[in-house]
Amino acid sequence: MKKILLGSLIVASSLFANDVLAVVNGEKITKSEINNLLKSKGITYDKIPVQYRQRVLDDIISQVILIQKAEKSGIENSPEFKKELNKLKKQLALKVFLNKKLDEIFVSEKEAKEFYNKNKDFMFKKPAEVKARHILVKTKEEAEKIIQQLKNTPHSELESKFIELAKKYSIGPSGKIGGELGWFSKDKMIPAFSNAAFNLEKGTFTLQPVHTRFGWHIIYVEDKKNNSYVPFEKVKPFIIKQLKLKKLSEYIKNLKQQSDIQYYN
Repeated sequence: MKKILLGSLIVASSLFANDVLAVVNGEKITKSEINNLLKSKGITYDKIPVQYRQRVLDDIISQVILIQKAEKSGIENSPEFKKELNKLKKQLALKVFLNKKLDEIFVSEKEAKEFYNKNKDFMFKKPAEVKARHILVKTKEEAEKIIQQLKNTPHSELESKFIELAKKYSIGPSGKIGGELGWFSKDKMIPAFSNAAFNLEKGTFTLQPVHTRFGWHIIYVEDKKNNSYVPFEKVKPFIIKQLKLKKLSEYIKNLKQQSDIQYYN
């Protein structure tokens, strides 16, 4: 048992020693402390390229030396230090107080649903979308020839034929993947293209070439989605946060009304 305990202590000591990156006038600088300092930047010491680690460590060593010097100088007893410390205390008190107040504010399910229903068209509406493919060519004549091939294709084979022709003839970047454009709303494409795509039924293609500044398009619509709404449960946390902030604003407004405020403009 003693051997096991001793071994554990040796391992723990070894791990701690590996965590220490420098000792400055008796004060240890550990990797964990540096990671805490780097947390706001979203990185860790081990993720810093090896050639830059020494520079980061040297910068922190410089800070530690200056802090040690400042503490020994008695700066903490100076009026300037006390003034700045008082400012920091007030800022920290405000931050903690507001966070606590937000936690205390209650928003009911009913309030959240009322907000959702009142604002759903403005904030939570998803526009209609189509899922489409297209074939882009340089001339109207080329487009018309491709359309004729599609007209002669059985409906059951139409999508696979369209993909085949897109790979063969389309000069657009999506040609190599069968002209696939994925889902898009009406405002995401050039008006002439969008109008043509949204006027098509699912499983159909444009019988006339569509002209844009890019060239001539044949569009095939794979699927369509009507206007819809983001589900309440998905946006509920966002709504609760907004309502809490609104109630906090009202609380602050009431405090101001109850306070003795004198303006000297």
